[in-house]
Amino acid sequence: MRLRNAVLAAVSAVALVLAVPMSANAAQGDFRYKYGFGHTSGLFNPPSGPCIDIPEATEEEPAFAPENLTRSTATVFLDFDCEGEHYVVNPGKKFSDRLKLRSVVFS
Repeated sequence: MRLRNAVLAAVSAVALVLAVPMSANAAQGDFRYKYGFGHTSGLFNPPSGPCIDIPEATEEEPAFAPENLTRSTATVFLDFDCEGEHYVVNPGKKFSDRLKLRSVVFS
């Protein structure tokens, strides 16, 4: 009986350890921004780590007014591929229409 309980506890611990990193790979929540003539769009549970180009942003018209409703810090970049000037948007923060962005990375 004790051996079965010990094996069950060990298997449960391994399952928990394997499950936690999978959920930590996403910035849970929404990252919102505006584009064009004030249309709103966003990213839902974006992945943490890789650079994300904003789909609606173009060379002529960047996205603007980022709002970070995720639990992760977002670093927004003026250029595509996370290049150029950048600004940090902490969780729960919103920037004005003056802040432009074409890409973002979550940490």
